[in-house]
Amino acid sequence: MLNKNFWIVIITTFVLITATFFIFNKKPTQQNEIVFWTLQMSDFSSYINEVIKEFETQNPNIKIKWIDVPFSEGEKRTLASVLSDTPPDLVNLNPDFSATLAHKGALQEIPIEKTLQFNQEIINALKINGKFYSIPWYATSAITIYNKKILKQAGIKVPKTYTQVANSANTVKSKTESFIFLPNITENDTMLKILNKYGVATAEKINSKKSQEIFELFKNLYTNNLIPKETITTTLQESLEKYMSGNVMLITAGANFLNMIKENAPSTYTETDVAPQIVGDLEQHDFSLMNFVIPLKAKHKNEALEFALFITNEENQLKLAKLTNILAVNQNTLKNEFYTNYQETDLISKARVISAKQLNKIQPTYQTQKNQKDINNIINIAVQEILLNKNHTNEILEKTAKDWQSIKE
Repeated sequence: MLNKNFWIVIITTFVLITATFFIFNKKPTQQNEIVFWTLQMSDFSSYINEVIKEFETQNPNIKIKWIDVPFSEGEKRTLASVLSDTPPDLVNLNPDFSATLAHKGALQEIPIEKTLQFNQEIINALKINGKFYSIPWYATSAITIYNKKILKQAGIKVPKTYTQVANSANTVKSKTESFIFLPNITENDTMLKILNKYGVATAEKINSKKSQEIFELFKNLYTNNLIPKETITTTLQESLEKYMSGNVMLITAGANFLNMIKENAPSTYTETDVAPQIVGDLEQHDFSLMNFVIPLKAKHKNEALEFALFITNEENQLKLAKLTNILAVNQNTLKNEFYTNYQETDLISKARVISAKQLNKIQPTYQTQKNQKDINNIINIAVQEILLNKNHTNEILEKTAKDWQSIKE
């Protein structure tokens, strides 16, 4: 009996010691820390922190370290980081700079099967040499914001094309003493996007007959004082100020500008309505986009991609959309009544629905190219020289074509 009790005590003690050893020496679950950069999104920190918390709950082996970078420092800091051995795992960038990094071989390729949840028009626009290097996050698509009072005084309908704008410009000026619009055609790639609406988007086509017609359209408006002289240097912000003061009938801008008009020029806002974006021969719409990229040297590429797909899923896209004036890029979110229904008296909702619908016809989109900023500069110089009648339009565009071609080479 003693022997039996003795062995029971020995075995029990061994089990307890072994269990205690494993309890106190158990290694904690290893977490992969994903470094996540955004561009000036601190105003939406509650939303982003909520998304991060939910993702971490569903993925206990992943920790998200969120860093919000000032917009003005985004490109500089990103370039420095991707050239180092310790870049962030997921970075929020614009497509132009994303394309620049992709051309430099600094980004991880995104498998095509990971893009199925998104609006396919946008996805196709992100192709670079047939491959994907980014995940879309949110978009905007400019609309026509116009003054109903000036429109009525002029006795015209809202122009749908640039040709209609040109044909109505003199009527608006003579009957209302206002300009029909103030295009910011030398700001960034604005003129290239207009040209793209006519199928003119390459160095080979910039001196085509169609291209000359478009430049001549703006030249005639400018020469005949039917658009303001500051057209050759103005920004979208300056165009907005002219609109708010009642000096121009319409502007092409994002729906978010409606809030600025409402706050800064309430009397103009009461006369404001919205319509689809002005188009060209191809009748497609341009848009702007913010996306996510994964640096090639990132340590946790798979986890970063999973988080990017999580923050852009149907539910999280809708939450962000309701906090902002952005357009979702998730195709199921875009089917939500938030993007399909509006009351006629709710101008901001109306603008949102029009903008969202435009994402269904954005092809052929202008493809960001290598040395895009240099190309923008070449085109914008051509605009200024043509409007100021520095030389014959075809001769200026001939030189523009050569300069553009030299950048490609």
